Amino acid sequence: MTPNLARPGVLARQPIGDFRTEAGATIPEVTVAYQRWGSYRVDADGTSNVVLVEHALTGDSDAASWWGDLVGPNKAIDTDRYCVICTNVIGGCQGTTGPGSAHPADGRAWGSRFPAVSIRDQVEVEKQFLDSLGITSVFAVIGGSMGGARCLEWSYLHPEVVAAAAVFAVSARASAWQIGIQGAQIAAIENDPSWHGGDYYDTGTAPNAGLATARRIAHLTYRGELEIDERFGTTPQTGENPLGAHRSAGQRFAVESYLDYQARKLTARFDAGTYAVLTDSLNRHDIGRGRGGLNRALSEITVPTLVAGVDTDILYPYHQQEHLSRNLGNLLGMAKIVSPVGHDAFLTETRQMDRILRNFFEQVDPDAPGAAGQIEYYI
Repeated sequence: MTPNLARPGVLARQPIGDFRTEAGATIPEVTVAYQRWGSYRVDADGTSNVVLVEHALTGDSDAASWWGDLVGPNKAIDTDRYCVICTNVIGGCQGTTGPGSAHPADGRAWGSRFPAVSIRDQVEVEKQFLDSLGITSVFAVIGGSMGGARCLEWSYLHPEVVAAAAVFAVSARASAWQIGIQGAQIAAIENDPSWHGGDYYDTGTAPNAGLATARRIAHLTYRGELEIDERFGTTPQTGENPLGAHRSAGQRFAVESYLDYQARKLTARFDAGTYAVLTDSLNRHDIGRGRGGLNRALSEITVPTLVAGVDTDILYPYHQQEHLSRNLGNLLGMAKIVSPVGHDAFLTETRQMDRILRNFFEQVDPDAPGAAGQIEYYI
């Protein structure tokens, strides 16, 4: 069966039916938004050329935009060779069913009725999506941060489907520090007077002040301390004086203005309810839950897996990727992204990412073009 895929680069929505979450809630009539690039192919042995790219927390299905230097013809994730598919995650706000979607029962937004979802749920929805298209084989899953967590769960849950995985800047489970900092972001949203218990969609207002605060907190964990200090230091924002006789919200340091800018960008394109749902998904991430613990679960992953981390990552410190590399059942290798940028380096350090991904494909695809220069693996 040849799947009826959307035209390359076009946002499409695929109905997949009802979905039951890991915790026992039912989400009826789920729709998954996705984009694809490249032509679909299945080899004689049944192996497809599908590469699933998994987006991070505030990402979307347009991988050719947010990973534009890596996804495309003759690029590291080569759309002349592979059929690249990227879905918007369940709970999202870019076309997939989420808290802002219309509930089938009454046409009003799901709001507070939308169930909690786990990383495992995100993967199972994506598996149901592929099943609905008739895709039974995936050549590789690739992703960072929340996308990396999905890659790990894909490898554990469906090794019969996934042939290889590349996991960037994530851990085997959420640490207490991560849960704490992410819980503070959720609290910022839920304490906004416009939250209305999650049922704000028909009020004419949205908890954007809370979402903006959450983004400011989060962005500091996405970037490196050295990078932020070197860029801004204690410099005042142009035309403002944060050292005056009285503190004022209108008199900012340059770094505060920068964080305000990042907050405005997110609130213009993202839904607060989705941010709360997906951040909670990250807090629930634990590859070892119900599987005999972290190390046992990791050892049972037989899918060949590349792991890479960022040396200055505050949110998912490099030692967490080292833990993955020591315990995965089938490690291809481990790479270090060296950057002052911090966690976001898997999105911004495209030259290093290009080399890492080309080497990954060279290892898992015998017919792939040679890598552009070798990288050092830390095994």
